[in-house]
Amino acid sequence: MISRIFIPILLAIVLPDLYFDQHYWRSRYHGRWWLRLLWWLPGMVMFIYTIALVSIRDFVPSDLTWVNVYMFLVGLIVWPKAIFALCSGLGLLWSRWRHLRVNLGNIVAVVLILINWYVLIYGSTIGTKELVVQRNDLYFTNLPEHFDGYRIVFFSDAHVGSFTGARRALLHRDIDSINVQRADLVAFGGDLQNIRPQEIEPVMPLLKQLKARDGVVSVLGNHDYSEYTHDRPDVEAANRRLVIDLQRRMGWKLLLNSHFVLHRGGDSVVVAGEQNFRKPDSCDFSRTMNGVGEKAFVVMLQHDPRAWDDHIVPSHRVALTLSGHTHGGQIAFFGVSPVKLVYAEDDGLYEREGSTMCVSAGIGGLVFFRFGVPPEINVITLHRIKH
Repeated sequence: MISRIFIPILLAIVLPDLYFDQHYWRSRYHGRWWLRLLWWLPGMVMFIYTIALVSIRDFVPSDLTWVNVYMFLVGLIVWPKAIFALCSGLGLLWSRWRHLRVNLGNIVAVVLILINWYVLIYGSTIGTKELVVQRNDLYFTNLPEHFDGYRIVFFSDAHVGSFTGARRALLHRDIDSINVQRADLVAFGGDLQNIRPQEIEPVMPLLKQLKARDGVVSVLGNHDYSEYTHDRPDVEAANRRLVIDLQRRMGWKLLLNSHFVLHRGGDSVVVAGEQNFRKPDSCDFSRTMNGVGEKAFVVMLQHDPRAWDDHIVPSHRVALTLSGHTHGGQIAFFGVSPVKLVYAEDDGLYEREGSTMCVSAGIGGLVFFRFGVPPEINVITLHRIKH
């Protein structure tokens, strides 16, 4: 995980310390090298910590505490130094150009650092303990009459390996919150695990408690393919088979480019599920929809919302798509998340060409952090527009 941003983090660790040493400590503590060394010490620790995390074989260590502590220290130490160095440097140039005695950049830096620390502490504590129940009433002209009022409770991105120790109570709360909705169908949008299916086994009794009239349906997310372990291909394949087996042993209807039909009276609705879009590139829309009538009302589960623009909307065959994957970015300011730069549909409801998509921010994450994007479950009630 850290290897993807390895160079920027190392630069953020080293360059600010160089700036401070050149502009402040060298002249102030001339001859007292040990005081300068004390300033460099946290950066040296973070440098070694970064190298150690990059050196492991897997995407993240098996004990996620190392990652969560690392990310907290980055927010506590690295980013504040980088913010101050950048603002101070720009402020120094401005003050010299405008012939000012005060470096306004230092004042701006202090404000930004205080905001940074507030976001860090809130997002690592209170933000992770919140839960929002998003209620959406969706209206369709082609919904069969007997499914008017049909209730789907959708949740995604559980990443159950992150719910260890005292956090297990949060997962228990989430399951209880889903069950209290009295759903006709519970749908899970993928990423049940972080790295390996062994994370699922301790919480299987809890996940088995999910209840709905028509059961629990699920698809795989990118993390469920065990791509992040860097094991031998046969071990990765065995892990993929195990995560499939565990979900089916819990009584979930896991859809792998397949579908099934729900019946009410003389009406029917198709629930389809693709394998994950893009990486690994295993989704197959044609196979998923094989045998589905052109006029059928289709609810599609697809972990990655990019599939909606790519082939779901152009097909004009899917009424409602349920996706996750983005986590809503897990951080947002005034409703705007940086993940919007990557995903056109990052969180919430979207409608295009008669097709609707719900993207859930999910209930978990590899990194246990939430600010402005609380964990959520989505209660979706289908309504028929009467002519």
